Amino acid sequence: MTQVQQDTQAGPRSAGAVAPDPDPSPLVTMVKPLVLDIAVPLGSYYLLRDGFGVGLVPSLILSSIVPALRTVVGAARDRSFNGLAGIILVVNLVGIVLSFVTGDARLMIVKDSVLSSVVGISVLAAAATGKPLMSAGLKPFMTKGRPANVRAWDRLSAVDARFRRAELLFSTIWGACLLTECAARVVLAFVLPVSTMVWLSTVLLIGSIVLASVIGSVATNPIERMIADEAGAPADTAGPKSE
Repeated sequence: MTQVQQDTQAGPRSAGAVAPDPDPSPLVTMVKPLVLDIAVPLGSYYLLRDGFGVGLVPSLILSSIVPALRTVVGAARDRSFNGLAGIILVVNLVGIVLSFVTGDARLMIVKDSVLSSVVGISVLAAAATGKPLMSAGLKPFMTKGRPANVRAWDRLSAVDARFRRAELLFSTIWGACLLTECAARVVLAFVLPVSTMVWLSTVLLIGSIVLASVIGSVATNPIERMIADEAGAPADTAGPKSE
């Protein structure tokens, strides 16, 4: 009888111990802003325009709803500016304005460059004011979803000046590469045949991303080492090292 009473009393406690929902995966937490602020608006834009044949301006307006809401909610609730959502919103608004530029095919290529340059300029301007916008995309890859690494990133980003400088350097490199690609595309649009620029524009964009990734290692390698040291991870699990 005593054993039955003990089991009966232990039952509710055990059930209560597992009742709380587990915390969401750190990787999910880190990737969620990228999905909501970048993937959803861009995906909805191309789906509406190319998949359903919706006009350019309506597609841009509809795809701006999520970033606009997240920007406004962030400002009202947290009194902070959602950098990624804000950039996508600005790009869409500029796209709406530039959608009225028609005629010369070269101007259409330049228009695409202007849209891309908005991102580069925004990233550089934010870095100049001490806000590394690219960190939102970098953090999931550097921390690999490991709770200890995520906590290490948060601590270092809050108090370590060297870590913060590496974050700003990474954003500066990406902003500079994107802006350089845009400038090159504008110049080449008026120098090379339009038929060449149709495919070369894509090559330039991919090349700028690759270049930014390679040069960006001067910031990501120290970031990886600092995270590993802060989290107490073994050296061989800290990722690529630089001499």
